Amino acid sequence: MPDRYPPRPADRFLRWAAGAALGLLALFVAQPYLTGLLFSADTARAITARGDLAPAETATVELFARASPSVVHVFVQAAAQGRALMGVDNEGGESGGGSQTGTGFIWDAAGHIVTNNHVVAAAAQGGGTIAVRLSSGAVVSASLVGATPSYDLAVIRLGRTTAALQPLAIGTSADLKVGQSVFAIGNPFGLDHTLTTGVISALQRRLPTSAGRELSGVIQTDAAINPGNSGGPLLDSAGRLIGVNTAIFSPSGASAGIGFAIPVDVVNRVVPELIRNGRTRNPGIGIIAGQEATAARLGIDGVVVLRVLRGSPAASAGLQGVDPQTGEIGDIIVGAGDRPVHRLADLTAAMEAAGLGTSIDLTVERDGRTRRIRVTTTDVAESRL
Repeated sequence: MPDRYPPRPADRFLRWAAGAALGLLALFVAQPYLTGLLFSADTARAITARGDLAPAETATVELFARASPSVVHVFVQAAAQGRALMGVDNEGGESGGGSQTGTGFIWDAAGHIVTNNHVVAAAAQGGGTIAVRLSSGAVVSASLVGATPSYDLAVIRLGRTTAALQPLAIGTSADLKVGQSVFAIGNPFGLDHTLTTGVISALQRRLPTSAGRELSGVIQTDAAINPGNSGGPLLDSAGRLIGVNTAIFSPSGASAGIGFAIPVDVVNRVVPELIRNGRTRNPGIGIIAGQEATAARLGIDGVVVLRVLRGSPAASAGLQGVDPQTGEIGDIIVGAGDRPVHRLADLTAAMEAAGLGTSIDLTVERDGRTRRIRVTTTDVAESRL
């Protein structure tokens, strides 16, 4: 008997749509299982050919390969004072306690290593021990040759070693440009031979040292520098030494993108003197300068002579300090040679340029009048004034 009510087109569409929806739902539910079954990589993947490194990458790789054998890890243990000699206060970093670690680099084939003074200060002050781990992994004892807090530099010398020493190539800091690439190699947090990269962020920065002086011409970089990097090399793109990493500016104590390096031209002048004499001779005239912050608050542009040391070249030249009875300001040094003097760093830079035993003309303000005074520099570190 024929169907009295054949399906209408709308009913057929609804049935088709419902079937399609059920099919899609089934596929959706089964999709993870089907994907896992069909596409699982349960055997080793084929290696995709990479091609050559980019030229910049190749240059960095080659730079690290050349320079890293010259970089060493420095360990300093202060003399034991009621504590275990091998105890570690701050492994992989820098501390003011009984142990200290940092970075250094090979200066010459005789085994001289350059690092920061603050890295080896614990050994220098208390007769502690120094050990150096070379890039080969060998640990060698070392002795202190000389140190200068005024420049935060120190030289140590390796004991007997059978390894061939590879001195680091030396560059110059006289022609550096802001923006050029730099590379730091060191041991941050005890992690040996770590390479970080960046640019020169600024030049001619000033950095105070523990000796109460200021280093001028300091290099600022954004290459990551952390505790343990101190004393390590800052290199240019040719792999030459252009600075010694010495400090960071960071509220947290870790890298914040502001690191500082002693310029290599200073290093290349100071280190040979440390090797020859164990110390540096610091040209001076025998004055104690007033605080720069106080001078700035008084609107003074120059170096206030706080006190003149007895028997010094400054005393012989007639310089006058602050009157201890009335507090009246005596001399203000506003020039040295042909250079203006705004801060103590300007005066020390002029004296260093002049050298020891050299006469230098100072421009001095006293009682509102300006006069010229000639004074001869002397070794203020050696004098007994």
